[in-house]
Amino acid sequence: MSAPGRVLIIAGSDSGGGAGVQADIKTVTALGGYAATAITAITVQNTLGVSGVHPVPLEVIEAQARAVLSDIGADAIKTGMLGDAATVDLAARLIAEAGVPAVVDPVMVAKGGASLLAEAAVAAVRDRLVPVAALLTPNAPEAEALTGFTVASVDDQRRAGEALLAAGAKAVLVKGGHVPGERVVDVLMTPDGETLFEGERLETRHTHGTGCTLASACATGVAQGLPLDAAVARAWDYVHEAMLRAPGLGGGHGPLDHGWPLRGRA
Repeated sequence: MSAPGRVLIIAGSDSGGGAGVQADIKTVTALGGYAATAITAITVQNTLGVSGVHPVPLEVIEAQARAVLSDIGADAIKTGMLGDAATVDLAARLIAEAGVPAVVDPVMVAKGGASLLAEAAVAAVRDRLVPVAALLTPNAPEAEALTGFTVASVDDQRRAGEALLAAGAKAVLVKGGHVPGERVVDVLMTPDGETLFEGERLETRHTHGTGCTLASACATGVAQGLPLDAAVARAWDYVHEAMLRAPGLGGGHGPLDHGWPLRGRA
C-alpha cells in the first residue's frame, strides 16, 4: 500500500471550521492525504468575522512541529496564518531543516477583513518564507503587499509572479479571485513558463477558506508525488466543486463543502 502523502500544516485554528487548520485537515483528508498540525494561533471566529486572535507561544509551535517531524514525518509542509515575524522565521527554519517541499499561503487578512499578519511580518514573509517556498499562493492583495506592484489584471499577476520567482520562490500561483472580470484566472508561474487556470466566477457568499483550501489541496498533491501542474489542477477542480456544493451555513462568508469527494460530484 502506498503512503497517503503526509502534510504538516503550520497555521492557525478557525473555530468556525471553514478556514485555517480545520479547512486544511478536511482538504488533505478528502484528497487521500494524512494531515498533522502545528497550530500557531487560536482564533475566535465564525462566518461573520474574527472577534479574537490568541497566539500560541513560539516554543509550543516549534514543539508541535518537531514532535510530528521526528516521528510521523512529512512529505510536504503547508503554512497558513503565522501572525508575526518571529513565527514566520520559525516556519522558515523548520521548512529548511525538514528538507521537504513547502506550499506557502501568505495569509494576511481574513475574509471578513481582520488582519492576520502584523505589518512588520510582511517583510519577514518576503525575506524568509518566499525563498523556501516550493509553491507560493498569494491572492492579488497579498501579491501587491509582497511586491509593491498593483495587481489588477492577468498581466499584473504575471509581473508579480515573476518578481516573486526572482525573490526565490520555486513556483508562484498568483490567484485572481480579487481581480475584476467575469472569469477567474489563476496564473501558475515557474522558471519553465506559465500555466493558466481559468473558470467561471461564482456569485456566492460561500468563499470562506478558499485560500487555505486551495493551498492545502496543492500541498496534498505535492506530498503524494504529483507533478506541480497536476497538483494545482486537481486542487483547482476540488475547490471549484467545493464552492458549488457549499452547505449554506452561517450568515456571513460561508464555508465550502470540503467533503464532497466522499459523496461524488453533484
